[in-house]
Amino acid sequence: MEKAGYPFILICAFVTLLFAFWGISILTVPSLLCTAFVCWFFRDPERIIPKDENALVSPADGKILVTDDLENSPFARGPCTKISIFMSVFNVHVNRIPCKAKVVGIDYYPGKFFSAHLDKASKENEHNVLFLETEKGDKICFVQIAGLIARRIICRINKGDFVERGQRFGLIRFGSRLDVYLPASAKLNVSVGDKVCAGETILGYLL
Repeated sequence: MEKAGYPFILICAFVTLLFAFWGISILTVPSLLCTAFVCWFFRDPERIIPKDENALVSPADGKILVTDDLENSPFARGPCTKISIFMSVFNVHVNRIPCKAKVVGIDYYPGKFFSAHLDKASKENEHNVLFLETEKGDKICFVQIAGLIARRIICRINKGDFVERGQRFGLIRFGSRLDVYLPASAKLNVSVGDKVCAGETILGYLL
């Protein structure tokens, strides 16, 4: 269970107990179902992390919306490959590190709250940008983006930290999006429409 969910679970459980104590069965059952959903939403299952040193794993559960080769981007210098992952309210929302690297930068930007599946969400929504650099000098960037419902981005790593592939580092509450920017030389392993699991699904390989 993700600890960020504890306050929500306790509140829902407390309200359910009050309804039950007062004998208001018409509200007790829906409240109990709501508590169960919140517990399920904040689940944090273990994942089998690929051992290939060149593998770049997905930082989020969800569906691939975009795979696009870019000549330039606000989050990467020069050519890169962008992968966008949409996280619905039914996905696990714990985010994980794509590869072993050093955190060389973290930039937070306040913004709007458009639906996360829209293209403009990448630039205009509230987002948190994380920059990694591998031992070989490869630069990878990924962006936590708030959505229409998601209003809370959580990041638990800091600039200068050394991180491991598949390591948990944060989450975005209640549905959102995560964009990944890979070196143009990376070999992709996913395509639009694929469903991915954080820490397990290989997005691509560093060459």
